[in-house]
Amino acid sequence: MNRFLILLAIAFSLTACTEKNKIPVYAWISGPGEATDKELVTQFTDLKEKGIDGLMYNGGHDPETYKRVGKLVKEAGMEFHTWIPTMVQGENPKLKKEWYAVNGLGESAFEKPAYVPHYTFLCPNKDGVYDFLSNLYGGIAELDEVDGIHLDYIRFPDVILARGLWEKYGLVMDIEHPQFDYCYCDKCTSDFKAKSGIDIKEVEDPSQVTEWKQFRYDLITNMVNRLTEVVHSKNKKINAAVFPGPTIAKKLVRQEWNTWDLDAVYPMNYNDFYLKGPKWVGEMTKEEVAAAKNGAPVYSGLFICPNPEKKGSEKDPENHGLLPEEIGEAITVSMQNGATGICLFTPGRMTDAHWEAFEEAIYKDYSSQ
Repeated sequence: MNRFLILLAIAFSLTACTEKNKIPVYAWISGPGEATDKELVTQFTDLKEKGIDGLMYNGGHDPETYKRVGKLVKEAGMEFHTWIPTMVQGENPKLKKEWYAVNGLGESAFEKPAYVPHYTFLCPNKDGVYDFLSNLYGGIAELDEVDGIHLDYIRFPDVILARGLWEKYGLVMDIEHPQFDYCYCDKCTSDFKAKSGIDIKEVEDPSQVTEWKQFRYDLITNMVNRLTEVVHSKNKKINAAVFPGPTIAKKLVRQEWNTWDLDAVYPMNYNDFYLKGPKWVGEMTKEEVAAAKNGAPVYSGLFICPNPEKKGSEKDPENHGLLPEEIGEAITVSMQNGATGICLFTPGRMTDAHWEAFEEAIYKDYSSQ
């Protein structure tokens, strides 16, 4: 064998070894907006070259959008999962106003949403809500271009905000407040009374009634598991973006996701929202891997700081996130604690320095660590 062939063989061996060690990476991304097919191809090719294996793609409700974009994503060599919010839905002629959740003060999430205008949460205890979501996800899951359905906002509104958000909203949330506590619609309260014998509207402090908490956990769980049956009937995968834990998820948003029949979970391990450093991401990942039902793969969601040089002076925590010098540690502790891979929120927030540190971290063998 001549010298050229020897060098070629070595190069091929090193490349194969590197690819073998690469961890799975997904990314949350929205579009397509006004982008042309050519612009989308450029975008998707770039993401694939940077190490992204699949997209959680938010493009609205129109199946034709996902058909178009999915084809281009698949041609770029990535998986395509449709990222479509579940319980949060804006005004829609297919949705009745009485299907929206009601808080402890009797206020509709449609008419008076908590925290921000888009927090128009549906009630998971309405047959019409299930029918709407079943038709939405079922229709999109039928597309050949779609690998999976990715659920988001599959929960109640935050009854308690993450600690890092208290100052932004001018709130102290060391207890549950009725204006952020859902759902107290007639169906939820009457169904709960029939099941438990407790009239929750007559209870002085509903936050102390564990059966009432479990009732809400179960409403979301039942919705997820019914939607799983729909998506699986189309021979597609179903996964979800969830809050960390599930200890935190249960406390903050009534999400007992460790009881959900999912093919994978994507916990939003956004450490800055909890005033924690990258090490905390690993602690959460360890809990999540142990909790995931039937050993479902866990992809650790990482929140990226879009302007690292301004993080110290940025008041809005939603502009905080992992710095370039932190992303490698967040990836490492995720993998060391059992994650199958990671998911970025979002590639568009990544700086050149982020990508450099990211590349170094994803091409490592964590199997023996």
